[in-house]
Amino acid sequence: MAVRLGDTAPDFTAPTTQGEINFHEWLGDSWGVLFSHPKDFTPVCTTELGTVAALKPEFDKRNVKVIGLSVDPVDSHVEWEKDIEETQGTAVNFPMIGDPDRTVADKYDMIHENANDTLTVRSVFIIGPDKKVKLTLTYPASTGRNFDEILRVIDSLQLTADHKVATPANWTDGDDVIIVPALSDDEAKELFPAGWEPVKPYLRVTKQPNR
Repeated sequence: MAVRLGDTAPDFTAPTTQGEINFHEWLGDSWGVLFSHPKDFTPVCTTELGTVAALKPEFDKRNVKVIGLSVDPVDSHVEWEKDIEETQGTAVNFPMIGDPDRTVADKYDMIHENANDTLTVRSVFIIGPDKKVKLTLTYPASTGRNFDEILRVIDSLQLTADHKVATPANWTDGDDVIIVPALSDDEAKELFPAGWEPVKPYLRVTKQPNR
């Protein structure tokens, strides 16, 4: 069954390169990024895991825990991490789930039979502190993910969780935002005393409220 936006992220207990975890307990009050890769010792995945390791301080400052997964066992992950450190210049500093029996992959619908009936696609799940799924992404095996984009999305999700705004196309942290249409002008005046630009009645542009 597909995991959709707003669903509670399926919980699980699984072995990882940093010991056995219960997923919901491991997340605690943090945001989370669960992402899968098709197979260990593959070239695109090697670059992705090195990129996430290098970006871990950015995830940390956003209170986001990252965790990877493939259908290979933990001992394979451990061996592969040596190659990642050698070729990408950074040690893997987050846990990697071993899922050879596909328990977690099946819970999160990471096996797409028309793409490959045994390996996980490049899935991304962003999960809030309430354990609800806030974003899903699915990439084919041939295309590496843009983790700067994933950080951008997290910035938007965290901002819009706390303020009655939405973020426009290509928004990055610090750019102007849009007041949600559900707010009347009178309600918006209370929340946005500095005002807004009324491009259209439904398109009210204002400064980012937490800046």
